[in-house]
Amino acid sequence: MTANELIWHAMQVKEALKTLASSVTEGLNSDEAQERLRRYGPNMLMEEEGLRIPKLILAQFKDVFVIMLLAAAALSAFLREFTDAIMIAVIVLLAAVVGFIQEYRSEQAMEAMRKLTAPTARVIRDGYEKVLPAKDIVPGDIIVLEEGDRVAADALLVEVHRLKTEEAPLTGESTPIEKDVCVVAENAVIGDRRNSVFMGTHVVYGRGKALVTATGMNTEFGKIAGAVQELGDEKTPLKVKLDVLAKRLGALVIGLVVAIFLLEDFEYGVEFDQLVENFMSAVALAVSAVPEALPALVTVTLAIGARTLAKNNALVRRLASAETLGATTVICADKTGTLTKGEMTVRRLYVEGREVEVSGAGYEAKGSFHLADGTPADTDDADLELLLRAGALCSNAQYDGVKILGDPTEGALIVAAAKAGMGMDTLEERYPRREEIPFSSERKRMSTIHSVAGEGGRQVAYVKGAPEMVLDLCTHFQDQGKARKMTAEKRQEILEMNAQMASQALRVLGFAYRELPQSEKSFTEQTAERNLVFVGLQGMIDPPRDEVVEALARCRRAGIKNVMITGDHKLTAVAIAQEIGMLDGDGDGGALTGAELDQLSDEEYEGMVEKVRVYARVSPMHKLKIIDAWKKKGEIVAMTGDGVNDAPALKKADIGVAMGISGTDVSKEASDMVLADDNYATLVRAVEGGRAIYDNIRKYIRFLIACNFDELLVIGGWSLLGFPVPMLPIQVLWINLVTDGPPAIALSVDPPEKGIMDRPPRDPRAGIFHGMLGFIILSFVMQSLGSSICFAYGMFIDDSYEKAITMTFLQAALFELLVIWNCRSETRSLWRLGRRNFENRFFAIGTIGSIILTLALPYIPGLNEAFHVVPLTLAEWGIVFLTASTGLWLVVPEWFNRSKKVAAA
Repeated sequence: MTANELIWHAMQVKEALKTLASSVTEGLNSDEAQERLRRYGPNMLMEEEGLRIPKLILAQFKDVFVIMLLAAAALSAFLREFTDAIMIAVIVLLAAVVGFIQEYRSEQAMEAMRKLTAPTARVIRDGYEKVLPAKDIVPGDIIVLEEGDRVAADALLVEVHRLKTEEAPLTGESTPIEKDVCVVAENAVIGDRRNSVFMGTHVVYGRGKALVTATGMNTEFGKIAGAVQELGDEKTPLKVKLDVLAKRLGALVIGLVVAIFLLEDFEYGVEFDQLVENFMSAVALAVSAVPEALPALVTVTLAIGARTLAKNNALVRRLASAETLGATTVICADKTGTLTKGEMTVRRLYVEGREVEVSGAGYEAKGSFHLADGTPADTDDADLELLLRAGALCSNAQYDGVKILGDPTEGALIVAAAKAGMGMDTLEERYPRREEIPFSSERKRMSTIHSVAGEGGRQVAYVKGAPEMVLDLCTHFQDQGKARKMTAEKRQEILEMNAQMASQALRVLGFAYRELPQSEKSFTEQTAERNLVFVGLQGMIDPPRDEVVEALARCRRAGIKNVMITGDHKLTAVAIAQEIGMLDGDGDGGALTGAELDQLSDEEYEGMVEKVRVYARVSPMHKLKIIDAWKKKGEIVAMTGDGVNDAPALKKADIGVAMGISGTDVSKEASDMVLADDNYATLVRAVEGGRAIYDNIRKYIRFLIACNFDELLVIGGWSLLGFPVPMLPIQVLWINLVTDGPPAIALSVDPPEKGIMDRPPRDPRAGIFHGMLGFIILSFVMQSLGSSICFAYGMFIDDSYEKAITMTFLQAALFELLVIWNCRSETRSLWRLGRRNFENRFFAIGTIGSIILTLALPYIPGLNEAFHVVPLTLAEWGIVFLTASTGLWLVVPEWFNRSKKVAAA
């Protein structure tokens, strides 16, 4: 069994040292270290063989729609329709450039990971302490750790002195982890391995030595990096639907080419020259049916939507992801720093037999103190003041009024005192510290000794620690400003209060003090920590963000399921979930730990995944399992996160959402979207924006598909009947540029419909045409019929081909410019929208401007000749307007059905 396969955290230190042939005092010798470096490789995260820029460029042209457009451009050039060919080529090129930029940026995750690893490390080699490049560290090395160091490799601790590490980027744990030399269970998750340190984490307190057990890609950090590499990019729902649309359009276009070609051959014969002409005619008609503007319109809509989201602090890294969030049916949210503030806060005090609630959250010194019945607590009360003062003075953290430097738990105590008007500058001036008896895992407490300024040499010791440990040292308790004799009943009351606060997921600390003799000059735990007076308890927690409750309520109204995923303890996770309304009742039935998840088979878990709302003590692989289970249910999954451990899940999810402030570079690079303010409410606004973006995309897809193929039918139909083409290529080009252009682009900035967040998410399995088939068919029939009426009127009544193609062209253009007003809503016609028709002034101006320009074409010298249009009589204009105006009255039953569903939702 190799070093990478052994379960080091379940070993005794002596056994581990023997296995790796190392020594705490001597470390490895240089020759052996070089041999191991060759065997295990450098201690660094390996990247794939470069980004291969040429491969990334070629990947942009694998899209089905792009291939079809390239074929259309080639055919257009072959037919000497160079304007069409150039326009399509430019669109494809722009899409490729945008796609390349997005892909290139998304593949920077590995580079960000490498930056997070330590550049150097202190190592014992040949019996001496040396500073070496971190890449040269090997299994068996003894690394030296001190406060402020970044851990260079995974290692088993062999010596500790009050060592604490910050592991939030790796485990999601919200507080520093106290480390110890011990043995833990084989199945212990990363957050419970108190005898180990991990690459990429920080030492925030104390010092120690550790035996390196894994390096490079074999570290926990490296395993995450490998998972990110292996996952690849997930296709967004929009991408999948557009691919399906492109394939269907491609099949339809090919079918039409073949059908028209065969029909013309059947009618005109099979001479070679005629075959070539018929084939080119059929291909030209089919190319005209390809909605070449669609990719550009999608890109414009996504870009405009992304810009709007950015103004609301949601930064989109991949354009297609702007709409994906709107399709989300499940949000898997990291607790620490996302649902919560990521800042420990004192929430409850127990003093003088009373419970005191403390308001406010995080490190802002704003809040109030209230008794259990809601009445304000007197912060000038001597016992309450003593409890807060003891907490602030018996701490080593620093607070500048905005942020905490040091242990967040100690910082919370300082902020609690500041809320009562007790600033550290004043406290330290009044009670200067003389000595400290530090915290240790064996003692589970710390003490500080202070002199009292202006009181003739008076000295006092303040003690804080695990409540039961502090209480065992107390012979008295503080009550109404006096020290009273501790009784069995009082001791039991304190222990019961401690248990009650702990059951509510509060981290509870006990506080005591002792007046010291003025003659005492040196202090030990035996002299300072005896005959103590118990003061009270302080309970703290990482509190929910203020906006989370309303944000989750909006998600529920929108039919979106919310799931909490955290590295914290189950009790803490359940308490937060209950407070924000994610769990009801005792909540335990809707919560699972990583260990419990491991006990379930895939089939068992998939059967219950919809019932679980909270996951605690999970590993990165657990997060992937959770996302996979939801996706197998057909759900669109969004994952929020900020740590290195979140990176694989962020990349695996349909849309990964990283935190902009607390997020690591790794999580940001692996994500599709970054919340610049770390605010969960911003995520909900992004959901609304994503829904609006998708609605707007569907609007012009409905418009383009409904209005593109009628020209093919009319031109092809009349041609097959032996008549000249009803519309010339230049006229079709005008319709594609002017009619399908500005008005359709203006749909991309349409405001969201009222109640967009009060309807359920769209069915992820529904196609992009879902709910619009009736509209498309009816529009297709009306326009084809209207164009044919105009062509027939010109040919048979006026007996003029020029009048016929003029009327047909004007009718087709006007119909599209009118029917587009009925593409503004999926539930209401333009007549039911009322004043909302003019909310989008870009749309109104673009449409009305295009109508005026089109109507003026027959009367503009030069342009009328270029487009082969002639002035019309009043009767002819009447026929054009009458047939074109049917687009205004296009009403389909699906509007009524869908509007009822929306209202009910």
